[in-house]
Amino acid sequence: MTEYFTPIPFPLWNEDKLAFANALGQSFRETGFAVIDQHPIDPAIIARAIDASKVFFALPDDVKENYHDAAGGRQRGYTPFGVESAKGNPNADQKEFWHTGRALPEGSPYLATMKPTPHVAEVAEFDAATHAFYDALDQFGAQLLKGVALHLGLDQDWFDDKVQNGNSILRLLHYPPQENPPPEGTVRAGAHEDINVITLLLGAEESGLQALHRSGKWLSVNPPPSAIVINCGDMLQRLTAGVLPSTTHRVLNPVPERAKFPRYSTPFFLHFNQDVMIEALPGCVAEGGKPEAPITAQDYLMERLREIGLVKA
Repeated sequence: MTEYFTPIPFPLWNEDKLAFANALGQSFRETGFAVIDQHPIDPAIIARAIDASKVFFALPDDVKENYHDAAGGRQRGYTPFGVESAKGNPNADQKEFWHTGRALPEGSPYLATMKPTPHVAEVAEFDAATHAFYDALDQFGAQLLKGVALHLGLDQDWFDDKVQNGNSILRLLHYPPQENPPPEGTVRAGAHEDINVITLLLGAEESGLQALHRSGKWLSVNPPPSAIVINCGDMLQRLTAGVLPSTTHRVLNPVPERAKFPRYSTPFFLHFNQDVMIEALPGCVAEGGKPEAPITAQDYLMERLREIGLVKA
């Protein structure tokens, strides 16, 4: 860890909400990232989901391909190795992944644009394990947004009705071993910013995550085992007129002695409800932020998915 990512103990939230909120907000302001220690997510839920994802990624490619929904923008199910690329980067990332989305109630107005997550028949525990993990991260993310709201001078419940049916996604990532040197110019995940409101990321078994500080220095982000990394996405940056920045980050290729090992990661991308208008908060503009034109969360999402190649223009 560096001095920039001093872990913030989550129990502080119950002891002194404003102190927790300001510690979170100040870390976001400095780096766009924060590390939360002693998070409340059950380790057994995490372990079951990661174990199930490892079994899934070990399936033959032709089986996994049955869950590939290219026409749907790959927002649910499987995306093969070498499809996604960072915005503006011609080289594809060295990864494959799975998307689990929200289970909407019958009659939800969002059913028309938010597909159900496909059932994985080949891995008995997969559906239950990944949906339980999704729900745990979704609930914790909503708690963290209460701290963000307090830091911004808003009511702590300000985000509640704006994310409760958001198009949030649990991404199960697999970076395969690099038995041979990867193509020149490629990395496991190219430098990018996240599209969403906040991202929740548990520590991976293999290192490689780096964040770009405003000084121009790349900072390694290696949280302790009991911690979770949180970062601002572009939607939160837009909402706060840049006061809370969406920071560029990447996942480097492994050093040679670790190249034979796969890397698994489980980011949770917390999104607004699709019809939420993302418009700069007056308090952030008054603070000196630079507002952008209002846009709905759904329109912004589709714009960005086209930029990274998951949706074809």
